[in-house]
Amino acid sequence: MSNNDQITNLLTIFLIVMVGILFILLIIFAVLKIKESNKNKPKKNKTKSNGKDGETPEKEPIEYTKKSIFSFMQFDRIEDNMIITKKGKRFVMAIECQGINYDLMSGVEKVSVEQGFLQFLNTLRHPIQIYVQTRTVNLGSSIVNYKDRLKQIQDRLVSKQMELNSMMSSGDYTEEEIQKENMEVVRERNLYEYGRDIITTTERMSLNKNILRKHYYVIISYTPEEVNNPNFSKEEVKDIAFNELYTRGQSIISSLAVCGINGKILNSNELAELLYVAYNRDESEVYQLEQALNAQYDELYTTAQDVLDRKMAELDKKIEEEAIRKANDTLHEVAEEREKEREIRKKENNLDDLVNRMAKMMIEENEDFVGKENAEEAKKKIDEESKKTKKTKEKGGDENEEKQKTTTRRRKTTA
Repeated sequence: MSNNDQITNLLTIFLIVMVGILFILLIIFAVLKIKESNKNKPKKNKTKSNGKDGETPEKEPIEYTKKSIFSFMQFDRIEDNMIITKKGKRFVMAIECQGINYDLMSGVEKVSVEQGFLQFLNTLRHPIQIYVQTRTVNLGSSIVNYKDRLKQIQDRLVSKQMELNSMMSSGDYTEEEIQKENMEVVRERNLYEYGRDIITTTERMSLNKNILRKHYYVIISYTPEEVNNPNFSKEEVKDIAFNELYTRGQSIISSLAVCGINGKILNSNELAELLYVAYNRDESEVYQLEQALNAQYDELYTTAQDVLDRKMAELDKKIEEEAIRKANDTLHEVAEEREKEREIRKKENNLDDLVNRMAKMMIEENEDFVGKENAEEAKKKIDEESKKTKKTKEKGGDENEEKQKTTTRRRKTTA
């Protein structure tokens, strides 16, 4: 064979081998692709089949239990002012602390606070955690308290107004006593109006959700492993944990008091509120824990009052409040009118005396111009005329009484 034929055969064999290798690689690539696509496919739900043809297999329902929900929570329950976690293997107690404004203190006060805090750190014999929670300021309870106080002031105002009207109509009290009682009514009215303005301002402030307040907590914990005796029952371990945590809490409160920080141990309801705000940060601003408990949201079944009955009760309440306000305002107007009438009547009865007094005052003011003797004689003359006028009025009054008595006697004789 020639050299050219040998080269051709070698190239043919090499080409056949290369095509075979390429074919094998393609097969391997296809197998790998199929396996990868099977892995990425979602798993099908298990199905039940009765083995009969034509029937659609039923899907197994997924069950959600309370256990799966509670496993999400990081605590088991709240009991005896403690948060119990890890199935009774850890007990937690919280201390709420009031913050102090360190920046507004003087240099001596700052040094005192720092020394107190160092003393607090040196007295610690167990681990603690510091937790800060930001909440919107809740003015609802303050508004309710203000309205209760305002209702008491309003009741006192109505009572004093009625008492003043009774005193004025009876005529058995002196001017000083009536004036004193009137001053009490004015004081109560001013207090009532001031309280009403405070409530209005506070209600407007409560609509602002940007008013925030930070709450500071010191968290202390206790584990049953700290007890040397493993033979204690669960109740005994819980009692030991409570006593130990309470002792630690009081020690921390006493140490922080040196810094001017007041603290208190949270009770069970306050711990529930703390956790409620932590797990429901947005909802707690709209619907608070106390409102939820009052609405019995912890019950599975509740019965609410009929809407029409509630509306009727609200209308009755509003009618009563408006009636009290209107009665109070009307009594105030009537009292002022009667006071003015009494002043006018008093001036009319003492018109001559007032004229004589003013005339004598004018004479005294111009005594330097008219002369002292002339002024004295003028004042004496005014006094004499005043006496004559009084005698004339008294005589006229006696004559009128005599005429009335004579007329009465004639009527009796005629009868």
